[in-house]
Amino acid sequence: MTERTQHQPGGAAAGAHTAPGARTPGGGSRTADGATAPGGTSVPPLAPGRLPLVGHVVPLLRDRLAFIRRLREGGPAVRVSFGPKKMLVVNSPDMIHEMLTVKSGQFSKGLLFEKLKLFGKDALPVAEGRAHLTRRRLMQPKFHREKIGGYITGMRDTIEPSVAAWRDGETLDLKTEMQLMTQGVVMSVLFSSNPPREPALTILHSVDSVFMAAIRRALLPVPLLEHLPTRRNRRVREASEVMRGAVAEIIEEHRTRPDAYDDVVSLLLDARDEVGRPLAEDDILSEVTGILAAGSETTAVVMAWLFHELGRNPDFERRLHEEVDSVLGGERITLDHIGRLPFTRMCVNETLRMYSPGWLVTRQATADVRLGDVELAAGTDVIWSPYALHRDPAIYPDPDRFDPDRWGPGRPQPPKEAFIPFGSGKRMCMGDAFALTEATIIAALVAQRWRLRPREGEDVRPVGEITVHPSSLHMTAEARWPAVARRAA
Repeated sequence: MTERTQHQPGGAAAGAHTAPGARTPGGGSRTADGATAPGGTSVPPLAPGRLPLVGHVVPLLRDRLAFIRRLREGGPAVRVSFGPKKMLVVNSPDMIHEMLTVKSGQFSKGLLFEKLKLFGKDALPVAEGRAHLTRRRLMQPKFHREKIGGYITGMRDTIEPSVAAWRDGETLDLKTEMQLMTQGVVMSVLFSSNPPREPALTILHSVDSVFMAAIRRALLPVPLLEHLPTRRNRRVREASEVMRGAVAEIIEEHRTRPDAYDDVVSLLLDARDEVGRPLAEDDILSEVTGILAAGSETTAVVMAWLFHELGRNPDFERRLHEEVDSVLGGERITLDHIGRLPFTRMCVNETLRMYSPGWLVTRQATADVRLGDVELAAGTDVIWSPYALHRDPAIYPDPDRFDPDRWGPGRPQPPKEAFIPFGSGKRMCMGDAFALTEATIIAALVAQRWRLRPREGEDVRPVGEITVHPSSLHMTAEARWPAVARRAA
């Protein structure tokens, strides 16, 4: 389930072919997965490696990320199947853009997001239609770009103690450290809550368990298995109860002292619908849980990868340290500093490109619709991969090389539709500015104090779970200045 093979550029996939199908009234052919090809349209090829009964499950399970990247060799779109489930994989940036923007109204969020309803059936990340629009309009003010500046002090004050707590020479489980930081930022800045490390770890592990269940159920969609009284299903239910229990305590605290808070939780508690009714208790619980889960995982894995790449590229690490030293000069970071850290932001952008948190995104056609020259029947399940798109050598030369300078002035930039780590269109992640600001602050505060050194002999590989996270990532903290080393001793 880790990426071991390298993507090779090419045209149509070797051995790709089009399955014959019945003629449609328009004179085209209908494929087994419901895509039609009337005059002037095309039938996407079937991806190689399909086996009877199981379809493409074997190469998917062998190495999810390598499999999804190889599918780009099949052209703008290819057909795959996982057991009885047939899907269309869209590779073309133009077709992805079309699906996410001008034709977004003809698609629902699809299978993966259906499984993510483990966090709450109508939470904003998984809501559809009017429910999605209503919730987005409600939540958007807390994530407006002009609002982010007011969060910087809270972000800094949450991150600094975590960074200061490291010890010179200490070996860090870096993904866990980054998850605790980003979870802490979400809980402190958006929920006004600051749990100690051990309770925070318990919440973190429960989020991980639910995310892993969601991706597993999306890739092997056998609903019957989800309801059996197995140990795995019991663990998922227990994790969900832990997570929602922690959130319920935060909500109750806000109810007890309503005048003490001005945050996302208080916004939800104060919300009223068009006839003056408050949100249902379960709706509030689902929204807060969804924000906690999404905000803890995605930025954390990006930051873990950023320091992994800096550890392998000392010249870029040196330039980051020089910029941070020059701009901060030993001061605490403020809004004024953020815009004066261009190389830091370039490092963040390059990490977002190489390790886009979402390696697999789903949609489902809710009506007959055309993407590019491919006709999709209503009900067609669609997959697209930011991870594969952002490592396409036709768009990004030498795509597997960490090169922050590709985002610098004077370098040709990719088309807008070819760099979409936060999605696009009306469902674009509304927390993009929050996440970019948080990532810049974490990078600067860590770089101000520490060098992070790779652990010798550790085999670090990207793994496709709900996000692209490291198989294992431990780094040794080395204090950059003697004063830091003495404080950390």
